[in-house]
Amino acid sequence: MYINYLKPILYFIPLAIIQLVIIPLISIFNIAPNLIFILIALYTLRHGQAYGMVLGFVLGFLFDIISGGVIGASMLSFTISSFVTGYFYSENKIDINTNTYGFVFIVFLCGSVNSFIYAAATSNMNFGILIFDEGLLPGIYTALFSVAVILFKPKERM
Repeated sequence: MYINYLKPILYFIPLAIIQLVIIPLISIFNIAPNLIFILIALYTLRHGQAYGMVLGFVLGFLFDIISGGVIGASMLSFTISSFVTGYFYSENKIDINTNTYGFVFIVFLCGSVNSFIYAAATSNMNFGILIFDEGLLPGIYTALFSVAVILFKPKERM
């Protein structure tokens, strides 16, 4: 029973390493995807808004500690963006939301919110720059990486 609560944290460890080591190498003009948010969005769409918010809080706190960034910035952005992601949760549409390209759209919307809130909490920029450069562009890049979740998802046996 407790293994279901530990799975996201076990997935978080290699994703955090990839996010901190490899993702900066493939960033384009300091615009980088957020792999940890893809994990949070996937679990939020599978288990609901409250579960996603707690997961976003915990993984955001762990990522803030590991990355050495501003303590609370990732925690705040992951919690709020998982709250927004939770509005797409429905028990009847779990497979539709996580196995189709609707997942990519949800990750784009909520990833843009995540990036915007993180940038607003950590920088002092013009509002237009925050929306476009720090919100929409990282959201698009994160959505492109979320296509891999759909393409490489193992098929269920009949």
